[in-house]
Amino acid sequence: MFNGTDKRYNQYSAYLKNKFGVKVYKITLDAGFSCPNRDGKISTGGCIFCDEGGSFSQAHSNLLSIEDQISEGMKNLHDRFKAEKYMSYFQAYSNTYKPVKELEKIYNSALGHQDIVGISIGTRPDCIDDEKLELISGYTNDYYTWIEYGLQSIHNKTLKRINRGHDFDCFLRAYEKTKEKNINVCVHVIFGLWESHDEIMETAKKLAELEVDGVKIHMLCALENTKLAELYSQGQIDFMSEDEYVQTVCDFLEYLPKSTTIHRLAGNGLKKNLIAPRWLGAKLDCLNKIDRELIKRNSFQGIKN
Repeated sequence: MFNGTDKRYNQYSAYLKNKFGVKVYKITLDAGFSCPNRDGKISTGGCIFCDEGGSFSQAHSNLLSIEDQISEGMKNLHDRFKAEKYMSYFQAYSNTYKPVKELEKIYNSALGHQDIVGISIGTRPDCIDDEKLELISGYTNDYYTWIEYGLQSIHNKTLKRINRGHDFDCFLRAYEKTKEKNINVCVHVIFGLWESHDEIMETAKKLAELEVDGVKIHMLCALENTKLAELYSQGQIDFMSEDEYVQTVCDFLEYLPKSTTIHRLAGNGLKKNLIAPRWLGAKLDCLNKIDRELIKRNSFQGIKN
């Protein structure tokens, strides 16, 4: 139904293959960034779900140079998947949280290989400004360019509860400025933030109204050495069941425009650091259940849009 596949949603990996003619793989990078919600500028606690890796999924951290991380990533992906083309993905912490001159050197160091076709920069909406957007927009002529903003929810009460450090209006301002520069935007949302089903769907409807380019859906989970893990150990919180998550994902997808690429539907953090919910460790099983539920409903992304 999308990109010549049998998927009932606009899967980003299939979209990339259709766009570039070959499968394109992300190389996740750690450039040693920090976060204003951890270093004291906003607070020292950080978001309650964020661990010491800053949402980074790889093991080498920033011990290697960006160039070496690129070389290692390309070799691994080629050996495992016969990869031919790649995107440089700055994932750990807030990857616009440095002066623009430093950012330029860092980003340029990730674009030196002929098989790099794009760049994706994960950050917070309160870590962007006109000068940084001007720099990033300069890559759009030669590279498929994305900024990934952590939003999590449109509801300010939720953002306050998770100690996000910014409100929804902050995201809106960053989003509008980014789109003015013709930069693709992927928005991260989290399910299981103690919101009602209707509140989660309000986030879906707002993202549909904004016609966001991409969405990453995460399940709230407790990782080792996080405030969330502490709350869980004290019996103060619980998590969505897998069935509830699958149903909510499908409901969410039904509101999103067909043009919105879906970058993630399941899987959070390194398995070795995952405390709860344990079902989240079986990512492929969860994805298959989402596929089956959409088929059962005879539904697809955008059916309600």
